[in-house]
Amino acid sequence: MLYGIAAATAALFLSAVLTALVRAPALRLKLLDRRRQRPLPLGGGAAVVLVTCLVAAAGDVTGTGPLDADTVRLLVAGAAVAALGLVADVRRVKARFLLGGTAVAAACAVPYAETGVVGGSAAVCWIVAVTLAFRALDHADGLAATVGMVTAFGVGVCAAAEVLDGLAVLLSVLAAALTGFLMHNWHPARVGLGACGSLFAGFTLAAAAVVTRAGHEGAASAGVLFALAAVAGADVLLVVLARRLGGRPLLRGGPDHLAHRLRRLGLTPQGATVVLGAGASAAVVVGVLVHLGRMAPTGALWVAAGALAAVLLLLRVKRPQSRRTASVQVRTQLRVRNG
Repeated sequence: MLYGIAAATAALFLSAVLTALVRAPALRLKLLDRRRQRPLPLGGGAAVVLVTCLVAAAGDVTGTGPLDADTVRLLVAGAAVAALGLVADVRRVKARFLLGGTAVAAACAVPYAETGVVGGSAAVCWIVAVTLAFRALDHADGLAATVGMVTAFGVGVCAAAEVLDGLAVLLSVLAAALTGFLMHNWHPARVGLGACGSLFAGFTLAAAAVVTRAGHEGAASAGVLFALAAVAGADVLLVVLARRLGGRPLLRGGPDHLAHRLRRLGLTPQGATVVLGAGASAAVVVGVLVHLGRMAPTGALWVAAGALAAVLLLLRVKRPQSRRTASVQVRTQLRVRNG
């Protein structure tokens, strides 16, 4: 208990300091996230990964916070996924590169002895989906870090309830590292998380949730896992439906995400992040209560219903027309009037 608090405090401080230090080198190296309205220097994700791994490894080496074999394997696999994300931050890579690498890492992190082959295969697919969903969630200042921090606390409680002390400490360290990073990523962000940090956070949280629920009943586990990642799942569903209905390619970027549509409803950037963070907190609480047996497994259905209702409502928020489309319409109207 005392070591967990000390480790989290150290991770919070180190992440805040290291994130501040990586901004200048990222600007000099032109390591920028150009998907947003203003180019944002990256490197914060690498700081989160480095601090999380170092603090967890220090506890294991000194014996004050030993990690079991499953947690070590999970952490190594998460670091490998972070390395893939760093490559994606530095240069443009194909989506199948990230998909394949994440799938291999997930296959190495799943505890097949408890899940079985069929359950393990389903777990691999779920880990990959959540990992990439967290990557997509990094579309607004502070959003991925806020949702990741909340989810890490929830999964950590579940791990502690299963007496997985090493995993619980790792998740508390990750939550603290994301909190330290969030000091520099809150709107207006000075440093971005990037693929390196978002993939690492998503993978670690998804794999940890699978390890925590291993051995439990399948249907109840599916409900808990969904509740723990409800906001990321809702964001992906919204984007897929919006682009399919609009006849746009799925992999082409655009303002179709949750935060974008909340902004169009009049919320500030900070307000949109707070609303989605509150939604993630409510869903995570339900997932934790179901895991602890304090709520019936059907409680996850309410989370699913709420997520679906939010997606359908936000789907009605119109996507803004591009400047090029608007200019073409203006020219067409002028020609009609002149004719």
